[in-house]
Amino acid sequence: MQNQTMTWGEALKVYTRPKVLAMFFFGISAGLPLLLVFSTLTAWLRDYGISRTTIGFTAWIGITFSIKFIWAPIIDSLRIPVLTSVMGKRRSWILVSQIGVALGLFAMSQLNPQLALPAVFGFGILVAFCSASQDVVIDAYRIEAVDTEFQGAMAAMYVFGYRVALLIAGAGALFIAEYASWSAAYMAMAVLMGVGILTTLLVAEPDHNKVRAQNEAFQHAWVDRVLGSGKHGKVSEWFVRAVACPFIEFFERNGRFAIVLLLFIGIYRVSDIAMGVMANPFYLDLGFSKDDIAQIGKLFGFVCTMIGAFVGGALVVRFGILRPLILGAVMVAATNLLFAHLATLGPDKTWLAIVISADNISAGISNSVFIAFLSSLVNQTYTATQYALFSSLMTLPGKFISGFSGIVVDAQGYESFFIMVAILGIPAVLLAIYIWYRNRGQETAKDNEAAAG
Repeated sequence: MQNQTMTWGEALKVYTRPKVLAMFFFGISAGLPLLLVFSTLTAWLRDYGISRTTIGFTAWIGITFSIKFIWAPIIDSLRIPVLTSVMGKRRSWILVSQIGVALGLFAMSQLNPQLALPAVFGFGILVAFCSASQDVVIDAYRIEAVDTEFQGAMAAMYVFGYRVALLIAGAGALFIAEYASWSAAYMAMAVLMGVGILTTLLVAEPDHNKVRAQNEAFQHAWVDRVLGSGKHGKVSEWFVRAVACPFIEFFERNGRFAIVLLLFIGIYRVSDIAMGVMANPFYLDLGFSKDDIAQIGKLFGFVCTMIGAFVGGALVVRFGILRPLILGAVMVAATNLLFAHLATLGPDKTWLAIVISADNISAGISNSVFIAFLSSLVNQTYTATQYALFSSLMTLPGKFISGFSGIVVDAQGYESFFIMVAILGIPAVLLAIYIWYRNRGQETAKDNEAAAG
């Protein structure tokens, strides 16, 4: 988390690094399956006359993405026979996950929902499981492939690829289905997974030897402490090493401050997530057309998000993580006040463009910086497990609170709702400032010790 001394030119040049560029293609591979088991899937089912009640059950497929931390320890510790020896710990798991997604999408392309609806659901769950697993291991690869100072750029490029994939799997799949067939749409998406597979085959595996050697003594000590000295069962020893040690290591390394970090992770995006579910209803209720929402809210918003993401990555390289982290928290909370102002104006397209640009640029900056921050917290012995936990924790409070957003809007109106959501962002700003201040104090103490020595 040290402050950087790079020029802006050097900071932006980071996007030309091969490992950073590779994250764009990994982002495509990760983003492609998401809509194919969510909104695109629901459109397919409805087009085939499946009832809305049945379609509603597809939401349960998404639970897979929220519980991926459960099997992350397996990805962190289990070797795939032969493949891990040939490709390495991360690349082997990425490849298996990608192949699983591609095969699942291919299988779905061969089915008629009217005749084989349970099979469509079953392969949808397979795609979601393999996609969530791919997310876990790509996050681990991203963190281990480069130093912390480049994590913002890695995250920005990953988000770019992910967003492009959402356009392909959303609008692109619908376009193919309209002019060809749903079978052709899902077949095309299965083929496009080849982009990620090719990337996995071309990139280099991160070096795990140094980290593994440093943490072997830690794991061995905790195995003896939990299970007692002497011989242990393979399953119980694996559980301590792969499941317990990632959490023990995080709390031992950070002490009581670990609670502050987990609290900060949980609240940083509350303001952003809590308002998201009301955005489209807000635009429609204000009088904007669907075309306005599509052109300004989606397409223009996409461009602004990408600008913000790349700016966020450059800020991390230029200034370190913590100062841009404060900036992101302030921007995300403040942009909700622009929504509150828009609520008083009516369907003003100029102001809609201003609000959308501010909201998406701030979201892009904050997401890139926050991903870099989370990446800096993990121990690379347990990258997949710890990051999966962090990424799950960062969305749960916001999703829970967003469930009450409709109640607030119905009772108080949109203007009051957005002001309340902005206020929800204040604790994240204060905690970000505290974390920066604490880190600066530690760095000053170290510099004084070095000078005295």
